Amino acid sequence: MTLYVPRLVRAALALVVLLALAGATYQGVTTSLERRRLPHPGRLVSVGGHQLQIHCTGAGSPTVVLEAPAAGLSASWSRVQAGLTPLTRVCSYDRAGLGWSERGDGPFDPALVPSELRALLDGAREPAPYVIVGNGLGATFAAAFSAQFPDVTAAAVLLDPPERDKASPDREVLGRVPDALPWLARVGLLRLTGVRSGLDPVTRAFMNRPDHLTRAAGELARWNDAVQLAERPADSSSAPTVPITAALPAPITTESGAEAAVAAIRPAVATARRSR
Repeated sequence: MTLYVPRLVRAALALVVLLALAGATYQGVTTSLERRRLPHPGRLVSVGGHQLQIHCTGAGSPTVVLEAPAAGLSASWSRVQAGLTPLTRVCSYDRAGLGWSERGDGPFDPALVPSELRALLDGAREPAPYVIVGNGLGATFAAAFSAQFPDVTAAAVLLDPPERDKASPDREVLGRVPDALPWLARVGLLRLTGVRSGLDPVTRAFMNRPDHLTRAAGELARWNDAVQLAERPADSSSAPTVPITAALPAPITTESGAEAAVAAIRPAVATARRSR
């Protein structure tokens, strides 16, 4: 028995396929142009099987290390990094699968973030002691890093740290990143609708890329696991680092939010210098 498909339905299906192919071509060409226009600002360093991007500026000790919020980039810290660069050495980076960093094998595992960051800092030859700073979901990784590596952590600054099953600024802005978003990005619909038009050019570029969105969705799906990771006791004989917690009036990408972040980090840098 031959299934009869009305001509109108066939025409509609053909139009959908044609639009999807055109959108995918538009997405691919635009992404290729962005890669040339927006090269990574720092270095790519191997952490075993894949590379992470790290961008360091300034000089001095301690080294301030910046952990971005959920789905964030090293570029999210641009205002904060500029404000701290005259003071000391400052490094921002992209977690695996986000921004300019390669994703590595397997799905996102929050437990790997602190050890990969330690490998990145060692591979980049960025010297301890570190003032590890995290914003939003990044604060959970900063707390976990300080607990796992207290011997190299001079201070931990947690900006808007999240709690399990509770609202957090970066989580509320991003939502849950539906699984459909990477597919919408692949066919160019996110770019065409301009839903990310209010972001800076670098962040907007990556928030329209399916690989970045897929990893962002993985981070949000493991939100509670990441928060629980930060709550684990230190597994080292060294004295644990007591974190400094601060609330920001606005996101770190804004002028007021960046100024508040710099103001919260400066005392930690000064304390770390006095304790040497």
